Amino acid sequence: MSSTWRERLRHGLLLMLALPFVLALVALGRRARLERADVAFANGGEVTSLDPQVVTGQAEGRVMNALYEGLTVKHPETLAPLPGMAESWEFAEDGLTWTFRLRDARWSNGDTLDSADFLWSWRRLLEPETAAAGAYHLFCVQGARAYAEGAHDPARREALWSAVGLAAPDARTLVVTLARPTPWFLALTSYHALFPLHRASLEHFQQRFPARWESEWMQPGHLVTNGPFKLRERRVNDRLRLVKNPEYWDAANVALRTLDVLALEHVHTALNLYLAGEVDWIDRVPPALVEELLARPDFRPAPYLASYFYRVNVTRPPCDDVRVRRALALAIDRHALTTKVLKKGERPSWSLTPEGLAGYARPELAHARDAAPEAAFAADCAEARALLAAAGYGPERPFPPLELHYNTSETHRDVAEVLADGWRRTLGIEVVLANQEWKAYLDAQVHLRYDVSRSSWIGDYADPQNFLEVFLSDGDNNRTGFGNAEYDRRVAEAAAARDPVRRLALLSEAEALLLAELPILPIYSYVSQNLVNPRLGGFFANVQDEHPPKFWHWKERPR
Repeated sequence: MSSTWRERLRHGLLLMLALPFVLALVALGRRARLERADVAFANGGEVTSLDPQVVTGQAEGRVMNALYEGLTVKHPETLAPLPGMAESWEFAEDGLTWTFRLRDARWSNGDTLDSADFLWSWRRLLEPETAAAGAYHLFCVQGARAYAEGAHDPARREALWSAVGLAAPDARTLVVTLARPTPWFLALTSYHALFPLHRASLEHFQQRFPARWESEWMQPGHLVTNGPFKLRERRVNDRLRLVKNPEYWDAANVALRTLDVLALEHVHTALNLYLAGEVDWIDRVPPALVEELLARPDFRPAPYLASYFYRVNVTRPPCDDVRVRRALALAIDRHALTTKVLKKGERPSWSLTPEGLAGYARPELAHARDAAPEAAFAADCAEARALLAAAGYGPERPFPPLELHYNTSETHRDVAEVLADGWRRTLGIEVVLANQEWKAYLDAQVHLRYDVSRSSWIGDYADPQNFLEVFLSDGDNNRTGFGNAEYDRRVAEAAAARDPVRRLALLSEAEALLLAELPILPIYSYVSQNLVNPRLGGFFANVQDEHPPKFWHWKERPR
């Protein structure tokens, strides 16, 4: 690419972003007192917590992967498990018993890390007091689910724990006994919910500050971690400054000294900071600028295992009627949305699960898509209007205003506006857009204070089970009010199935039930939107869009 062409594109983009650039300059002024970090990246809004066992968002997961480390880490390109806190592992022929040999590792305060840290942390993950949304990931361990469900009874707690398939025969050995073969178990050992926590420091702040222990524990200088970086500074709604952890077992191979995680929700501001050289990676871009950005060598969208959908509150009229939910789902012009608004290569989806799950036959909510997109959508809209009429809505009984809820993001706003406009024109539904910042948005979902709410799910591992178990009746991440005993049964049977073909068939049957009930409205499968400094090494496209910062390095000295 010639420098003249590059500058022309750069200037064109900046002209299109004139107003947000003013915001970027304000942001720069706020940050001027800190020396530029080795690498800075835009991470969306302020993270909700620094506790790896309670966070759920992608932005939080990135920070957890910098501060902590599990038994394994993911290869930055292939995602294959690499040794982390465990230097080696083996499993029995039946696939039920895993033995991990821990390395000689230390916490960021110099304390020795051993198998008892994992044992305590995994028990904490399961305990009801922790209220961890990811506790179910350990239900594949023998006795873990029974403990999670019964530990609220103090009289039974210790007896239940003694039956859990976790043991630490010595300080360097962790033995895990599974309840059933779990093909994805090793992938789980690099997931943040299963990271270890420093027990002594956490309990110290719980005892000293009972009412506010979390905020005290997560302060710089207080938080003890075991990953490649540690927390040096936290400016709420501005940044986390992370610094290299000299106690980390692989510190010699961590190239970065400092890392800034910027709380930037506005994509125009983030893009301007990237173009100005103040940010090295942004993970989303303004939809209106996609065509211009696609000409750049540093913007290369790639498919990954993630689905974009809307949750539906099935407990609140009018969306408690499945006919209404199906009408809403059918009257979404997915092809127009992905090709004319998003334009990065997203694929329209009529399923919860994304493409790319080997051996899995995913069902769809609508008819075969052999017809041209316009014809198929016209047929879907006709069915949607008939469904609303059957549900009793029409000229004599107008459909009530519907609230469309989403978290702050230009892309989410654009999608919400397209859906709202389509439902108005196609179904005559008046839609009210409700935008909230990340924490308030999550709280509204958890407490079912919404009609229809923007959502997504990014695969923690490449298996349909990870998507479908979200919507179990008692799933902490369900957040729709949906419950179906037959759905629960099929997902449970799949989890216990030893025949891999039968297991996937059961999951496909479960997804078909989910799409019949529609507590979600599938919309599209994601592609990544990474705009990353081409001189940043160790950063690869992969199917989970995960980029562990321990592998990052500069291919050449930044200018």
